[in-house]
Amino acid sequence: MISKIRAELESLQDMKYREMQIRIIPTVNPESIIGVRTPALRQLAKQYAQDENINVFLNDLPHQYFEENQLHAFILSGMKDYAECLCLLNRFLPYVDNWATCDQMSPRVFRKHRNDLLNSIREWIGSGEPYTVRFGIGMLMEHYLDEDFDPAYLEMAAAVRSEEYYVNMMTAWYFATALAKQYETVLPYIENHRLDSWTHNKAIQKSIESYRITPEQKEYLKSLKIRIK
Repeated sequence: MISKIRAELESLQDMKYREMQIRIIPTVNPESIIGVRTPALRQLAKQYAQDENINVFLNDLPHQYFEENQLHAFILSGMKDYAECLCLLNRFLPYVDNWATCDQMSPRVFRKHRNDLLNSIREWIGSGEPYTVRFGIGMLMEHYLDEDFDPAYLEMAAAVRSEEYYVNMMTAWYFATALAKQYETVLPYIENHRLDSWTHNKAIQKSIESYRITPEQKEYLKSLKIRIK
């Protein structure tokens, strides 16, 4: 199973795409990047998800190649059994070492289990593992800023303090998206400097770049930037 998957990945190699990935995913060893485009990986994930031996691949951790991590993430994203998906996801998360695998992993089954999912999100955010924390904040952003929004969830993200760039960037992204969707409720977190200075300013920057924020809101947000010496 493993050798079959690797052979297929290598057959789909695109060297120009590989060069681009090496530039934009700096936390991954370049030697582990084959260079397979995302649509091809998603298609492979659908194909292999039906294989009766797929657990051989899913249990082969850590994977050797970045694309194997991507394939793993896409297989989990398509799973229909919530309990099984969550179990396999928790086994996989400690091996996620880059923003791409983290952010492109989004199990669709989570939409039907949002109440149950909150406990896992709290655990992920409190884990201290950079990409597990990032994943948890990402799930909070994806599933709880619309009809399932609760102001208490803002506290979960605001409480995060990290020296990790990819954690702080996700926190900024979360608050920028939250401002776009729940402006009046989220604004006090910016006005009262509830985030660390870098994340605060980055959230404002991303909000200003958003077409969902009005010109008047953007001007006010600009006035709330923190000058960092």
